[in-house]
Amino acid sequence: MTQKQSLKIFEEKRVRTVWDDETEKWYFSVVDVVGVLTESPNPRNYWKVLKHRLLKEGNQSVTNCNQLKLLSADGKRYNTDVADTEQILRIVQSIPSPKAEPFKRWMAQVASQRIDQLQAP
Repeated sequence: MTQKQSLKIFEEKRVRTVWDDETEKWYFSVVDVVGVLTESPNPRNYWKVLKHRLLKEGNQSVTNCNQLKLLSADGKRYNTDVADTEQILRIVQSIPSPKAEPFKRWMAQVASQRIDQLQAP
């Protein structure tokens, strides 16, 4: 898997992303997305509780989440739950937040920019 890690900014908050050349998909850090949408002081714990609830409901997007080593604020790489665009949109739907729609538009913009980069000679 050839990966290109990137840091994207949504409303002045960072979202760690990875582009996978093989699958031609973006992967987003779930904890970062949860933090952006909930403004929780502990997004990791929020995700842990939400993930448990979604698993009990049989939500397949949680089951299919992968882990990749992403750079953290302390400069080290840690295994982090990541989800592709489809999975992250399903997770976003499970979080009551007024930022959900603006976040979906932002994700579409990120994807569009990548497509434009791939098409440019």
